[in-house]
Amino acid sequence: MAKQNLTRNINMGFRVTEEEQAMIYKRMKQTNISSLRAYLLKMAIDGRVIQIDLTSTNENTRLLRNISNNINQITKRAHETGNIYAADLDEFRKDYDMLWEQQEQILKALSKLLGAV
Repeated sequence: MAKQNLTRNINMGFRVTEEEQAMIYKRMKQTNISSLRAYLLKMAIDGRVIQIDLTSTNENTRLLRNISNNINQITKRAHETGNIYAADLDEFRKDYDMLWEQQEQILKALSKLLGAV
């Protein structure tokens, strides 16, 4: 016989239909929680589980690296030659604009997510 968790000594249970069970497992899979008990406990206590797609933040990180590299190259060239090339500034502006587009998408997604609270 397995040793029971003495701090959680109250058993709670409920019945569901097959459709409800399928919906529960579908939502559980979306949250990447593999334990039904952990998922149901989390939902019962917190009311929901939030999974955030960080793809946009990864793209922002890439764009920030590009911008940092561009700034370093522009600065180095300006120190070496006393000139700043329009092509360098255009590349910098392109990455900067893309960064702000991504940032707006992230903020909209977070606003939508938090609006659902």
